[in-house]
Amino acid sequence: MASLPFIDELDWSTVDAILVTHFHLDHAAALTYITEKTNFKDGKGKVYMTHPTKAVHKFMMQDFVRMGSSSSDALFTPLDMTMSLASIIPVSAHQLITVCPGVSFTPYHAGHVLGACMFLIDIAGLKILYTGDYSREEDRHLVKAELPPIRPDVLIVESTYGVQSLEGRDEKEQRFTSLVHAIIKRGGHVLLPTFALGRAQELLLVLDEYWKTHPDLHNVPIYYASSLARKCMAVYQTYIHTMNSNIRSRFAKRDNPFVFKYISHVPQTRGWEKKIAEGPPCVVLASPGFMQVGPSRELFEHWAPDSRNGLIITGYSIEGTLARDIMNEPEDFVGLKGNTIPRKISVDYISFSAHVDYSQNSEFIEAVKAQHVVLVHGEQNAMARLRGAMTSRYKERDEDVKIHTPRNLEVLNLSFRGERVAKAIGTLADTSPQTNDILSGLLVAKDYSYTLLDPRDLRDFAGLSTCTVTQRQKIVLGVRWDLVRWHLEGMFGSVEEGLDKDGVPTMRVMGAIDVKQTRDHELTLEWESSASNDMIADSTLALITGIDKSPASVKLTTQPHSHSHSHSHAHPHADGDDTSPFIRIQRLVMFLEAHFGKVELHMPDADDYDQEQGEESHDPWLVVRLDEADAQINLLTLEVSSANEPLRKRVEAVLDMAVTTVSSLAESFASGAPTEDEEVTPGKEKMPADDGEKAVGEPGEEDLTKTSTNPEIEANDEADDSDESDDGGLLEVHD
Repeated sequence: MASLPFIDELDWSTVDAILVTHFHLDHAAALTYITEKTNFKDGKGKVYMTHPTKAVHKFMMQDFVRMGSSSSDALFTPLDMTMSLASIIPVSAHQLITVCPGVSFTPYHAGHVLGACMFLIDIAGLKILYTGDYSREEDRHLVKAELPPIRPDVLIVESTYGVQSLEGRDEKEQRFTSLVHAIIKRGGHVLLPTFALGRAQELLLVLDEYWKTHPDLHNVPIYYASSLARKCMAVYQTYIHTMNSNIRSRFAKRDNPFVFKYISHVPQTRGWEKKIAEGPPCVVLASPGFMQVGPSRELFEHWAPDSRNGLIITGYSIEGTLARDIMNEPEDFVGLKGNTIPRKISVDYISFSAHVDYSQNSEFIEAVKAQHVVLVHGEQNAMARLRGAMTSRYKERDEDVKIHTPRNLEVLNLSFRGERVAKAIGTLADTSPQTNDILSGLLVAKDYSYTLLDPRDLRDFAGLSTCTVTQRQKIVLGVRWDLVRWHLEGMFGSVEEGLDKDGVPTMRVMGAIDVKQTRDHELTLEWESSASNDMIADSTLALITGIDKSPASVKLTTQPHSHSHSHSHAHPHADGDDTSPFIRIQRLVMFLEAHFGKVELHMPDADDYDQEQGEESHDPWLVVRLDEADAQINLLTLEVSSANEPLRKRVEAVLDMAVTTVSSLAESFASGAPTEDEEVTPGKEKMPADDGEKAVGEPGEEDLTKTSTNPEIEANDEADDSDESDDGGLLEVHD
């Protein structure tokens, strides 16, 4: 358990997904223990990795279990491993996977080794890119790491090499092959400690090609000392399509690059290490790369005392391993049996490690443009130096990017500027909206993504259906019909009166609520249920039920009058004469003068209008003057213009309040318009329905035959209009 120091610190039953980036043991060896020996199986978590990673992971774990089966402190059994492998879900690059509502991820190629990927994770709209181990340099068989097309909020990136820069591929390959050739020429053996899979395949491709072009080396054997690698070579040949164009093109020509001509596996007999060590010059790739135990350690102890031999470290070595210690070229070292062994073998370091160096890593970090960068997978000093270097680069460009280097088990709290985006689809997306356009529709939320669509498209795009709830409320009321109308006009400004399709007297309030006189002393309220319509219905019902107790009703019905019961008293708050444009302008002016003092009304001159029509706008406007500045208000568009920006904003704010104040509820309530194919016949007008739904008069709906109830008001409106047309030039309005 010393190799898994942090396993018990996490409640694994709360984990929704485990994402394995590649098959290396430092990233995947603990998976079986987690899935079979912790409470991970008590939750609903799933395990994901790419198809090549799962295939290689199977062989690596079988080898791991075989080597540890004789130990008394084995972490898990072969059965545990089999059960764990069965629970793994393989995925492909660029495949969008939804783990649970609100959580999804997409794998992208990461280079490094066969099947390695980075994960772009989306959690409730927050995007996190986790690179794992990655390489931004295309080698002989792998593509380089991709740059995801979506900018993440958080980048979790490796920092293996810190600020260290490595040489280019061509230079290191030339130096590597030259060094191997030189050791062979001096009669020595070449030891290349490598891990079984990953960089070993790259070195095999390099050596096989070099031997092919140098006939003098054809009699020098190259051994690959790994039974695991021999098993996994079939996986490499299977997943050719995931490699770079060079490998794919060779395979298409029936030239399998992984069928090596000058490389062979070591004999499967005991003591082969001693036989090869005492034999003629050769090249051996042996695992493990750190040379702690195994074939690479045994061969090194055999060859270390001979100065003709050469050791080439080709990968990254961690602190505390023999590979890292031997790079300091000590005079001797302690063998596995405790004996002191002199070191005369030459030691060279040529990094074929498929990790990004500083230049590649910093370029990738800047290209991703994440708001937060979290450095992981590195030694503490290397991470600190990389953090300092990146902080300086961002500071020079005055960019606010937070770089974090959390310790193991440290909770990292990050803050973000939240932004929610709703995609308009269906009918709403038929035409591109212009600046300041208002889109209205249904906002559908699913798994933290938002979609805006027209209600008519709900079934097609969301799989949902809609229905209309019609509500009716009957009221017994002992007052006259015209008194009900008087009170409704006083509250809502105006009502539409007529007969429904059954000939029942009906008044429509704010285009939404029908008040019907179904019987003597009985009223019926009818409306299509919605949040706004229900609110209007509640206020209408409260108003009607209080009519017979209202002092205004008593006063109105007790005034002296002739025997006729036809009353034409207009409510002072009704939209009668007040709807005259001139009266409206007067009210706006009074409101503005209360805030700014004197306001001037300008009307276009009729003669000038005839001469200049079409050349420029001739709309009426108001002029508001304050100190040395003035602002103009277009009375048709209600747009405010002024060279003084503070005054313009202040006038706009006051104008909004003024318009709201002088408008009745009926005018403030937004109602839909009749459809284009509807025809309005004289004496019979279709009335708009609420919220853009079907207009009244469509099939299944009711028509209201409108009747004029106050011809005097209509005449007054016409008189007001003629007065306005005769009034041109400058008109000043005072209190």
